[in-house]
Amino acid sequence: MRRGIAATALAASLALAATACGGGDSDGGKADGPVTITWWDTSNATNEAPTYQALVTEFEKANPTIKVKYVNVPFDQAQNKFDTAAGAKGAPDVLRAEVGWTPAFAKKGYFLPLDGTEALADQAKFQPNLIKQAQYQGKTYGAPLVTDTLALVYNKALFAKAGLTKAPASWDELKADAALVKEKAGVDGYWGSTAGYYAQPFLYGEGTDTVDTASKKVTIASAPAVKGLETWKGLFDGPGLHKADVTADAYAHIQDAFVNGKVAAIIQGPWEITNFYKGAAFKDKANLGIATVPAGSAGKAGAPTGGHNLSVYAGSDKAHAAAALKFVNFMTSAKSQQTIALKNSTLPTREDAYTAQVKADPGIAGYQGVLAAAQPRPELPEYSSLWTPMDTELPKIANGESVADGTKNLSQDMAKLVPDFTK
Repeated sequence: MRRGIAATALAASLALAATACGGGDSDGGKADGPVTITWWDTSNATNEAPTYQALVTEFEKANPTIKVKYVNVPFDQAQNKFDTAAGAKGAPDVLRAEVGWTPAFAKKGYFLPLDGTEALADQAKFQPNLIKQAQYQGKTYGAPLVTDTLALVYNKALFAKAGLTKAPASWDELKADAALVKEKAGVDGYWGSTAGYYAQPFLYGEGTDTVDTASKKVTIASAPAVKGLETWKGLFDGPGLHKADVTADAYAHIQDAFVNGKVAAIIQGPWEITNFYKGAAFKDKANLGIATVPAGSAGKAGAPTGGHNLSVYAGSDKAHAAAALKFVNFMTSAKSQQTIALKNSTLPTREDAYTAQVKADPGIAGYQGVLAAAQPRPELPEYSSLWTPMDTELPKIANGESVADGTKNLSQDMAKLVPDFTK
């Protein structure tokens, strides 16, 4: 699940919207006849989508009166495409929505509340914080499908060459470890990202965030936030610390270097587990180390809770909505989540899906161990959009702009996204 929302052409959006059901198929509202629902899946088309397509086939066999039109939509285009389609009343019946999109679309009235419906018949089985994260103004608008968070992932063999037997517990320790790896193993010890989402742990490490929802205040320019981002900036310069990559392909560059043993540690999420295993450095899966992100000076360590929910379009007619709710229940069941975890190495959202077989995957077991430090996103529809100005400003800071000036700019930009907050 790569972060970032790309702007898309209106024509392309409307073209994709035309594939949606939204209650518009010829089978219409006939509750007693075959119903075709459309599902927009935003998973990786290569590594994850085949598993979901196989589950769709399984669902159709078990429910012969329901057909599912499967559409894989690139993640970085899906939010804008759905927004356009829903506004034109032609959205898909089911959307695999990133957790940050759920309250945003619920606020617009695009999602159906799922409380008391078949979709959430097993609500008590899901991790409570994930249900809370799918809520807006007291109602639940998504059934948690997969969850994730960021972790420090590291190459155990390269750490061992440097005489390191455990992951660093603080950013200062990471800096020292990176220098040792460079000296002993001949490769960089750490490569950080300039993307906003990946800077979030540095804010949490100082006990702060981009905003304070309780006081309705933008806090990105506060003293703790500035301190956190100073620490973040300091990890691009020094022995064993890779310089900042501000190119459009930075994500791929960092990922490729890690999986091929050219850098010892990065911050990354479980959506890349399958790609870790494909790399030369992790043919032996046991070489992959996974640890909670290092703590800041306040002694706090944590990363955002991410993942995806399945949500139902509020504009679907009664027959389509009923079929969609049944489909969501099937896809988020313990059995389906176990299948998804085993095939895609993603994290289930309910404890009864963490079977011994699932936890035999060291990647899943490792990330499950860091979930306790994950911080749920606040119930603020605009919260995820606050990373967009960070994606623009942080590369400038990494390239020499002062953190004080950068956070001042960010405070002004974020205030425009949450106009009822003070700076």
